[in-house]
Amino acid sequence: MYEEIKKNMALRNKNIKPYATKDSEAYRFRNEDDDDFRTPYYRDADRIVYSLSYTRYMDKTQVFTFNDNDNISKRMTHVQMVSKIARTLGRALRLNEDLIEAAALGHDIGHVPFGHVGERILNKISLENGEGYFNHNIQSVRTLMNLEKHGKGLNLTLQVLDAIMCHNGELELKEYRPRKKTKEEFIKEYEDSYKDPSVITKLVPMTIEGCVVRISDIIAYIGRDVEDAIRMGFITKDEIPKEVVEVLGTRNTEIINTINVDLLEHSMNKEYICLSDEVFNAIKSLKKFNNEYIYSKANTEEELRFYEEVFREVFNQCLKDVKENNKKGRIFKYFLDDMDEDYLKNTSDARKVIDYITGMTDDFILTEYNCVVGADN
Repeated sequence: MYEEIKKNMALRNKNIKPYATKDSEAYRFRNEDDDDFRTPYYRDADRIVYSLSYTRYMDKTQVFTFNDNDNISKRMTHVQMVSKIARTLGRALRLNEDLIEAAALGHDIGHVPFGHVGERILNKISLENGEGYFNHNIQSVRTLMNLEKHGKGLNLTLQVLDAIMCHNGELELKEYRPRKKTKEEFIKEYEDSYKDPSVITKLVPMTIEGCVVRISDIIAYIGRDVEDAIRMGFITKDEIPKEVVEVLGTRNTEIINTINVDLLEHSMNKEYICLSDEVFNAIKSLKKFNNEYIYSKANTEEELRFYEEVFREVFNQCLKDVKENNKKGRIFKYFLDDMDEDYLKNTSDARKVIDYITGMTDDFILTEYNCVVGADN
């Protein structure tokens, strides 16, 4: 009976294309002796969903931080949309949906409080403290590989970790061609990203499923951010460029459907993902519009100064507590006291603080800041 259950779980993979990633190709960095009826990538998706980092998606910024509109996207909303879009594309193209789902669900685990604004601030702090460049996709890998389970990591497959590392949805391409790589090449890209800022712009997924997740990241946010901006009163529908509206439409549902259909028509039975020139150029135009009229205006100068103050005050206090081994410090109570001994011995003081802050929600970092400021008064 057990063997029949395992066989049923793997049935869908019999329908995938020859160039899709096979379950038999799944590689874990640590051997696992326990038997499991789930397929390897399916198991990865479960591990991510049940992780504490996944739970904290619900209170992390997507674009707009301080607002009282419950209809505005949070990081959790975005991640679920990426997963849904990517799985739709994966099923239509007959790819490995389990790998796609796991990578989509885990791709933003390493995002910090206050979204990309917080990421830029933490990058400056990381460089100032000799910890290299900070990028949320690299931190996603670090969180899942080294921080979850009290510092032991979730032991996800190489293919899922690589898709997460290479998901950068800020860099749009007309074609997404997977590039095969070894575990050693994956590790080198991961480690080099801390030293060389150009590495992050050159990352290419090792699987076609990773390519699907990467384009799905763009599809998930590009139209939804427009709708959120309209709800917030930042823009009106009439301001969306004509060349975008004529090709993609104005509503998020139209934009998603148009890109999906175009991508499927141009990628069917190919070993890579491709868009038409018309749709690709419309995506570029909409991204340019979003950058100019939404992302650059989503936070006031006063808010930006406040965010930086919050990060720096919390970082400095936590680093002081770690260096002085102040066991009463909140970083010990909420993070370090729960971590594996190997993590504590092999991680620098500044990196411990960066790991701690990265895992915070918007509300929690504000609580930490208020504790620091309150103690100073």
